[in-house]
Amino acid sequence: MSEDSTPTRPSSATAGPGADQVAAGERGSADVLAKHDTSSRYRKDLGWWVWVVGGLSIAFTVYHLYAALERPFNTWMHTSLHLAGATALIFFLYPPSRRLLDAPATGNRVADALIGRGSRIPWYDVLLGFAGLGCNLYVFVEYSRLVSNSVQILGYSNLDYFVAILGVLLILEATRRCVGLPIVIIGGIAILYGLFGNYSPVFTHSGMSLEDFATTMFLSNGSGIFGTPIQVSANFIFLFLFFAVMLVHTNIGQFFNDLAFRLTGRFTGGPAKAAVVASGLQGMVSGSSVANTVASGSFTIPLMKRSGFKPHFAAATEATASTGGQLMPPIMGAAAFIMAQNVPDLEYNGLIVIAIIPAILYFLGAFLSIHFEAKTDGILGLSKASLPDGKELLKRLDLLLPLAVIILTLLSGMSPIRAALFGIGTAFFLSFLRKSTRMDPRGFVTLLVEGARTALPVIAACATAGIVAGTVTATGLGGQLGKGLVDLAGGNFFIVLVMVMIACIVLGMGLPTTANYVVTATVAAPILYNNFDVPLIAAHMFVFFFGILADITPPVCLAAYAGAGIARANPMRAGVTAVRIAIAGFLIPYVFILEPALLLQGTWQELLLALVTVILGMIGVSSGLAGYFMGRANIVERVLLLAAGITLIYPNIWVSLVGLVVLVAVALIQRLRKATTTTEIAAQRAAATA
Repeated sequence: MSEDSTPTRPSSATAGPGADQVAAGERGSADVLAKHDTSSRYRKDLGWWVWVVGGLSIAFTVYHLYAALERPFNTWMHTSLHLAGATALIFFLYPPSRRLLDAPATGNRVADALIGRGSRIPWYDVLLGFAGLGCNLYVFVEYSRLVSNSVQILGYSNLDYFVAILGVLLILEATRRCVGLPIVIIGGIAILYGLFGNYSPVFTHSGMSLEDFATTMFLSNGSGIFGTPIQVSANFIFLFLFFAVMLVHTNIGQFFNDLAFRLTGRFTGGPAKAAVVASGLQGMVSGSSVANTVASGSFTIPLMKRSGFKPHFAAATEATASTGGQLMPPIMGAAAFIMAQNVPDLEYNGLIVIAIIPAILYFLGAFLSIHFEAKTDGILGLSKASLPDGKELLKRLDLLLPLAVIILTLLSGMSPIRAALFGIGTAFFLSFLRKSTRMDPRGFVTLLVEGARTALPVIAACATAGIVAGTVTATGLGGQLGKGLVDLAGGNFFIVLVMVMIACIVLGMGLPTTANYVVTATVAAPILYNNFDVPLIAAHMFVFFFGILADITPPVCLAAYAGAGIARANPMRAGVTAVRIAIAGFLIPYVFILEPALLLQGTWQELLLALVTVILGMIGVSSGLAGYFMGRANIVERVLLLAAGITLIYPNIWVSLVGLVVLVAVALIQRLRKATTTTEIAAQRAAATA
């Protein structure tokens, strides 16, 4: 969920570089992260402003922890405080342009003062920061009047209109700075459609005045900016982001790496398989594909290259695993909390159970792709001496307790808020048991500051996504889009699925996962469950999956680009390879749309049959793409393996049986060829020695 992360150092149990090399590697990772991740381009040299920003950040984090315990205000008031602090911090930390991040003074005092060069935080960002703080505090202070009948009778005041318009504009600018321009463009299009939809040649609506639109977006409880996305951010997401920061700052996250390498490092293609496990575990709590690719990849990618994997494959493997971390329960990235609110009668603890099987299938597919690739290239595992010591890992097994506490708390029926608090408390307590995880007072202060800063991009994305979702709801665009798309596809269900997939991936290329899910859940998911017999949870999981997979889908595959930066590989080749490794992720959503038993929406017999055929199908597809099954495959065998895999995955028993027959036939052919080759080699050796 975090939009940033700290690079993970290699364990002392593995052969790692020296201190200078590690420091250089971390600097390189930070440069790669800043290049590909807008949220990582923030001011670090604040001068005396560090006291102001630090104090506000600490107050922001402490308030959220207190609010989770005591709930001092209602949802709208709490959310306004959440957005007030975040907006101010964004303007204090993020410059209007990347060029001004560390721009030195030119010597022209007037020009430097106007532009903001050479100063810690320029005057205009101070002004915007306090304006953002003031607009949202206005909602907090005026809450009683805004929800009273007087507004309905007398209407809004001129000051209300001014605050609403300014508040919307400040949210868009704050989002542009810390998330990026694409989501702001989509938000801007939504605003233009809301204001001038009566002039639109398609999907026409009656139009809205500027005043009505602004007040609907900024001064309405439960809609627009203060709708479900930002409410979920204030109530749930912040706490889990803080939990992720806690794991990083206490070095508990490093244990995930060590455990992964111990479990899988010695098998065929071990370094790549270990990278999948480690990145999946860390991505589960960090939730940012790009940040996790850089954090874990700074260690795993060089190790994969040394083991014999090609640079582009190493980059693609790390990107695939880091992206899949957002699919892995119990945390699943920030968007999952919003999904739980969007599906009636589904609590978050039920959602994580439903999501287990699709997540496991995704990572199993990545494992299979890596395994067959390693077989093709003859890449073995790591030596036992280079793996983390098993006895040392057993001594640190208690570091899994924070995650275990969260899982058990959720499964027991408690709220995500309570689960996050228990997880944070457990991690904090465990940190004092070892010197390697213990924080000093300075480290604790840094933890509170980082907890606030890490949440800023997610908060901004949720607020702007609320504008898009609010516009769709206020104008009735969702229903018109659904009818238009179904008509365009001629009512063909499969074509509609493909079009929805493409829409999710295209939106995901410019939007962070949370915002992408909010938009697609508002626009695309209703097309599936309103026009076709698709279960509600299956429709939402479908758009959720493909929104996440956009991070590894060319041409804008940011996670693959970040991995390629570390591996010094061709970015586009890394992206194409990532799609091949994650091919299961592109097939699974279609399967659970056609066979909802994979989402526990059926009998156990249906689930078992679907699992067997899907796993066999993934073996066929992965081996066909890699060119290796029981042995090296020729072009005809590769085509047969791909065809067998696709027919096995298709949820129809008779179609799957055809695929199974083809798969078995290819296996027998390769076995016979291998046996024949072995016999011929033995005969040649016998003749040579005779």
